[in-house]
Amino acid sequence: MASLNNKIIIYLEENSKTKDELNKNIKLQNDNNGNGDYIHTWNVSGLAKPTDEQLNALESKANTLNTNNGVRATRSNLYGDIGDQLDEIYKDIDAWKARIKKIKDDNPKS
Repeated sequence: MASLNNKIIIYLEENSKTKDELNKNIKLQNDNNGNGDYIHTWNVSGLAKPTDEQLNALESKANTLNTNNGVRATRSNLYGDIGDQLDEIYKDIDAWKARIKKIKDDNPKS
């Protein structure tokens, strides 16, 4: 099940807003009553708060976003420190390109 956070990011982007709105103008809350997260505060200029039906319709796209975020995190970890990468490029760019290609091939995005 996709997170409310990811559903909201997709909703914002589909309505010409950025995910920065989530941190600035939207507050999520969880009352620990078994009902999960919900939108507590919505102050996005020019965009109405989404209905549950609108958010539920974004489930598949939000799941893809979640999967791709996991792939990005895995890739980032495997790429290693940027300074080390630059040193590797300087010493042998072909070896670096082959290593990065393998990481990408082994960790494809959806």
